[in-house]
Amino acid sequence: MRTPPRPTVTLTNTCPCCVLGGGSNCECLQEARRRRSRSRRGGPLAAERGSLQREEGVSLGFLGGGFLQVFRGFTPHPLHVSVPQTAESADKPMPEEEEADREEEEDEDTDSMEGSGLYSLTDDAERESEGGGRQRVKERRASRKRNRLGGGSNRSSSSDEEEEEPKDEDEDDDEAMEAWLKAELRELRGPVWQAVPSLRSREIGRDSQQFVRRVCGARGLVQRLELQGRLERHTGCVNTLHFNPSGTRLASGSDDLRVVIWDWAVRRAVLEFDSGHKSNVFQAKFLPHSGDSTLAMCARDGQIRVAELSATQCCKNTKRVAQHKGAAHKLALEPDSPCSFLSAGEDAVVFGIDLRLDRPANKLVVVKEGDKKVGLYTIFVNPAKTHHFAVGGRDQYVRIYDQRKINENENNGVLKKFCPSHLVSSESKTNITCLVYSHDGSELLASYNDEDIYLFDSNHSDGADYLRRYKGHRNNATVKGVNFYGPCSEFVVSGSDCGHIYLWDKFSARIVQFMEGDRGGVVNCLEPHPHLPGMATSGLDHDIKLWAPTAENTTLLKGLKEVMKKNKRERDEDDVRHGDQYDTQLLWFLMRHMRNRRPPRTRREGADADTDESWSSPDSSDEEEGGPDHVQCMSS
Repeated sequence: MRTPPRPTVTLTNTCPCCVLGGGSNCECLQEARRRRSRSRRGGPLAAERGSLQREEGVSLGFLGGGFLQVFRGFTPHPLHVSVPQTAESADKPMPEEEEADREEEEDEDTDSMEGSGLYSLTDDAERESEGGGRQRVKERRASRKRNRLGGGSNRSSSSDEEEEEPKDEDEDDDEAMEAWLKAELRELRGPVWQAVPSLRSREIGRDSQQFVRRVCGARGLVQRLELQGRLERHTGCVNTLHFNPSGTRLASGSDDLRVVIWDWAVRRAVLEFDSGHKSNVFQAKFLPHSGDSTLAMCARDGQIRVAELSATQCCKNTKRVAQHKGAAHKLALEPDSPCSFLSAGEDAVVFGIDLRLDRPANKLVVVKEGDKKVGLYTIFVNPAKTHHFAVGGRDQYVRIYDQRKINENENNGVLKKFCPSHLVSSESKTNITCLVYSHDGSELLASYNDEDIYLFDSNHSDGADYLRRYKGHRNNATVKGVNFYGPCSEFVVSGSDCGHIYLWDKFSARIVQFMEGDRGGVVNCLEPHPHLPGMATSGLDHDIKLWAPTAENTTLLKGLKEVMKKNKRERDEDDVRHGDQYDTQLLWFLMRHMRNRRPPRTRREGADADTDESWSSPDSSDEEEGGPDHVQCMSS
């Protein structure tokens, strides 16, 4: 008598008797199904099942700081045992109970950490449902066309046809929008970080130093980001956020002209002081390797100021070290220097500032396109090649300079220029509101106003096109920031005029997280923590929001498509109105003119003394003081 073949078992979540040949009829498997069925109905095993899930939860207490939270609800996949059918089993129908159990297993949702063999974060079901929805839409449209052509009883009334025609147009628009949203996307890569093997390796001392670093770049944690708390102290829009190198302190600056240093883990302000600026504070940054005692600041008044902080949690003084003839939006720190940094202003000037010198500011370059100056909104130093820096502003070009060899007589001193090919000859006046280098300086990310975000290879030759395009957000009302997220720049994060925060997977350009970030409607600033999986954000609201991956379930991206379509429609409508750019500039000019007609303001008593440099223009700050003191910076 031939012995039937032993069933093949998928070692996903098996028991010894299954491995020994019990197959799908083994007693432990049937008992597990009965227990799971009773727990779904809230039976006596429900409490036991909840306690088991809590015991299986992954504690993130090792992350320290404000992330002492517990991830709960990570339920592994149900048991899956595959048994090859023999001739006898093929003729024998499957029992009804077993078939019902299999259907329940297939319908059961899984919510888990990403990566190990027990867990899954694929969205195949969502894509299938989307595909089925599109197929149903096509079938309805074809049915309506047949009804219109068939005549007789199948033909609808004229009023019904009039109602269907706009519906058809809307469906055509929706299809075009869907095609635009899905263009230039790639498939998501498989999971990189595996929760259970990684935790096991950490417990036995293997790769423990890299554990937190790998956790911070895990897609499963990004998809579980949620609001943890708010920091409330400012009385104006918060324009800048910056963690110190160790990640224990957070600096914020606001339209209220004050700078606050936070112990963010306990949500307490440890220091608050007057910045000394006369208009909106745009950036405040800790200088590296300074013991958190030196803070560089810039503002709409064009001043570059430095605050000296003491160990007793007070500000000794602030002094002016440079002066632009226009608003200064951004500073660029050199990663290893506690005393030197760069600044860029709307006067198209880049200053190199060395605090060791009697005259700290040195004009490096005046950015031009041909003979026309290009006002600057952003600047960033390459972390791998610190003598390289990139700037962006009132045109479509990303420019890279080398501090060692800037010759303005040759190509205006530019080393390389990048621009998306379709924007080179575009009639629309696009500006770059923010750009950043990746962690190793190999990539450069640029956000364009009322356009998309583009990723460039900084090592490519001059004029190279972009690598990736990230879309769905809206960057029009203010000067938006953009940033990389993750220790190896695995994700791209940006705010939006719709008040949401978007996180894209860098490789596939697909949105993996979508969160409501600002009640005021605009998110401008996004600052990832340097060592932990979380970030701080701010916008038109007067508070700072802290985010951490503590959600039990991964994001469902609820409402994402509707918001993306709304942003695209608004952008297209604005593109039709060609005069908007001119109208904005005219309105800004009139506001400045009216303010300049007012009598000059007297100097505040007790204000910190300025250190004027001989190259500073004496009337430059008064000129820029004409801007509104409590209005978030406008797009130009």
